[in-house]
Amino acid sequence: MRIGLVGKPNVGKSTMFSALTETPVEIANYPFTTIEPNVGVAWLPLPDNCACQELRRKREDSGRLEEQTHEDPRLGSICVPNSGRCRNHKRLVPVTMIDVAGLVPGAHEGRGRGNQFLSDLARCDALIQVVDVSGSTDMEGNPVGTGGSDPLDEHRFLLDEIDCWIIGILEAGWQRGTRRVQAEGDKALSSYVLDQLTGIGVKERHVSMALSEVHSKHPDAGPPWEWKRKHLQVLSSTIRKELFPISVAANKADRAEQGSWEDLSKMVNDAGGSVVPTSAEAELALRRASKAGLIQNNPGETSFQITEKGKENMTEKQENALKSIVESLGNWDGGGLIGLLSEVVFDRLSRRVAYPVQDETHWTDGDGNILPDALLIAEGTTAKGLAYEVHSDLGDGFIRAVDARSSRVIGADYEVQDGDIISIYAKT
Repeated sequence: MRIGLVGKPNVGKSTMFSALTETPVEIANYPFTTIEPNVGVAWLPLPDNCACQELRRKREDSGRLEEQTHEDPRLGSICVPNSGRCRNHKRLVPVTMIDVAGLVPGAHEGRGRGNQFLSDLARCDALIQVVDVSGSTDMEGNPVGTGGSDPLDEHRFLLDEIDCWIIGILEAGWQRGTRRVQAEGDKALSSYVLDQLTGIGVKERHVSMALSEVHSKHPDAGPPWEWKRKHLQVLSSTIRKELFPISVAANKADRAEQGSWEDLSKMVNDAGGSVVPTSAEAELALRRASKAGLIQNNPGETSFQITEKGKENMTEKQENALKSIVESLGNWDGGGLIGLLSEVVFDRLSRRVAYPVQDETHWTDGDGNILPDALLIAEGTTAKGLAYEVHSDLGDGFIRAVDARSSRVIGADYEVQDGDIISIYAKT
């Protein structure tokens, strides 16, 4: 799963990328600081406690594990993650982030990084648009102090550019496609659109939905060879909504006027997305202090504890600055960057978590590691699909699976539920 950070230049995308991934990238106050997309990993807390809490309780009740003590540095967690970490049963799982170079109006015509920018989007499952709600930059990303671009206009131009990009792909061979329709019938139109757009991830269901929308909004559209640009606009915008769900990070909210993103929120919410106010600079400062060992703070938390190292090395001014940051983040709705990423992954993309294990009795892998993997899977993933997520050989050789909680045998078509712990048996 890949989430793209997009928007016009100089709105704080790279700062936000660094705050989410703790990856150092070039950050500067001018357009096109990012040329090639940065790729990193954000550590996202699962919405529910790790299954190791349940296992710990069982072992304590049976006398096989001593009760948790205050000296336990992991605060009760007993899993052994292959990736991420777990403390106090708060499991962090990896999500790939892509920081795409800034988009300027006219990108679909080659301006800025042009179609390369738009092609980078095709690698993403969802987009987070970073919008400068303080108005400190114009539409090109140039610093103007105040009175810059309107947040709603920033959002609309992104939608327009993606729509125009999709239209451009379709128009390149539209006459050839409509000749197929004349010769082969209506099904040829679906096949043509799918052939043209399969490279950006379009599926048959996207095409079917989009064509239905054209006929619904323009019942008098006539045959495809008579369609005008307004018909292709409906086709492309419907595909874009399904293919690239967009939510918005209202960045620089600490410097914005009250209510400056209300209209933006209404538009994005009506489309099924979310707008979350934040300050990428503030969140980056918090993550850097945590990474340096000065404070104890997990991603998404709006509080922190100063470590012994922090007490020895931080000044009172630095402590107060960090306290001011978490106070601001706590006053905003949405949970900041991690809250927004969580909404995108678990709500918009409907991801679930599954724990594949080898030993269903002890919830371990072959080396005895407890609950080593917590995988984010799409809603509707089957037991066999989960096997493929773990390894292609497991999927190819799938025999059966076992629900580790109930010891019940489940078949290949069983739909994995959120939080399931599943052992997979396969031919080797």
